[in-house]
Amino acid sequence: MHTEQDPYDSVTYPSFSFIDTHPDRLASMAILHGLSPAPVERCRVLEIACNEGANLIPMAYAIPTSEFVGFDLARLPIERGQERIRELGLRNVRLFESNLLDAGTELGQFDYIIAHGLYAWVPEPVRDRLLALCGELLTPDGVAFVSYNAKPGGFVRSMIREMMLYRAQGIEDPLQRVSTGLELLRFLIKARPEGDAYRLMMEEQLKKMEKVGPQVTYHDEMTDAYHPVHFFEFVEHARKHGLQYLSEPELPPPTDPCYRADLRSALESAAGDDMVRQEQMLDFVRGRVYRETLLCRAERVVRRDFPAEPLRRLLLASQATSAPGETPDARVFRLPGGIKMESNHAAASASSSRQEARSKALATTLLHARFGLDDPVQRSILMLLDGTRDRPALLEAMKAEFPAIAEQELEARTESGLRNFYRAGLLEA
Repeated sequence: MHTEQDPYDSVTYPSFSFIDTHPDRLASMAILHGLSPAPVERCRVLEIACNEGANLIPMAYAIPTSEFVGFDLARLPIERGQERIRELGLRNVRLFESNLLDAGTELGQFDYIIAHGLYAWVPEPVRDRLLALCGELLTPDGVAFVSYNAKPGGFVRSMIREMMLYRAQGIEDPLQRVSTGLELLRFLIKARPEGDAYRLMMEEQLKKMEKVGPQVTYHDEMTDAYHPVHFFEFVEHARKHGLQYLSEPELPPPTDPCYRADLRSALESAAGDDMVRQEQMLDFVRGRVYRETLLCRAERVVRRDFPAEPLRRLLLASQATSAPGETPDARVFRLPGGIKMESNHAAASASSSRQEARSKALATTLLHARFGLDDPVQRSILMLLDGTRDRPALLEAMKAEFPAIAEQELEARTESGLRNFYRAGLLEA
């Protein structure tokens, strides 16, 4: 056990849920690629560097028949997570303080292993132990999720970080270090002409840091270790520990360069049928700055042709809205981004959340996505949905809490909030 205070104890790092790490997502990608992963309702999940468990605890709440284990080097986040587990009365999740370098096979085997936001921010021995532990603890058809900052886009972030660190030399206070670094960045931006490529690049990085806040910037940009890697370097490192590249946790979006016909011949000429070389060349085209890579055991046969048969094992869900189509019995399905599809196929035609909403302006849904609660009315509705009120009682409680809002408007906002919660997966029967 370490005695020196961990940086994450002295400066709190916000803890959230990450939908791409959910066993549902990992199992689906494994099935599509020909593996037979453990059923999500009967699996073991390990999260390395779990912070206060904001990612792991909602999984445990939603999947009571599976087991969840997480550890972190920082003491205070673990204590906060343990208190939340006690409050919820969960018996299928365990968080504990530990150093990754000390963790081993005593933890047992896991079907899904998560290491989010760790690999690129720790020294080389810790990076190596991370992948070694995945190799030791992963079940035969298990899946490991490892996120990291990638090159070539990572070079830009490295450049900004190094300038900020140079300016903050000699400053001990963490948040003052961040403030001083950001002041330098603003000075450099003003020193460049409008529309200048160098200025635009710095403006983009500054906007991201201002959005996430000084605590995140301190840990992500001004930490002692920062090690972005090319995709091929990460895959080679994983191979040394008996692991191979499976996929990313979601298929590329329709706008990804991998679908461009004019690039396919150039990719095939440069990379042949080597999947890793193809992905690396695509990252050069994308200017990729970040990856969430799924790994499996090296001896498993990974299919890349996506046969139709595995789809029979999956259930599909989307955020699409539907409306009548132009032809009889057809429906038009439209995604938030504007993509739409028309079909006449017949098949086509929240306690944990309240606990989280008490301390954050968001809640984790039963679909493991984040739902923003900046609107005080919607936040109050969620807090009142404890199973003791029907619609009239809910409206009466809302009227008592918001006497300045007209009853008709409050009723409309309450109904709208209930519909939003339903679609987001915040309600349970």
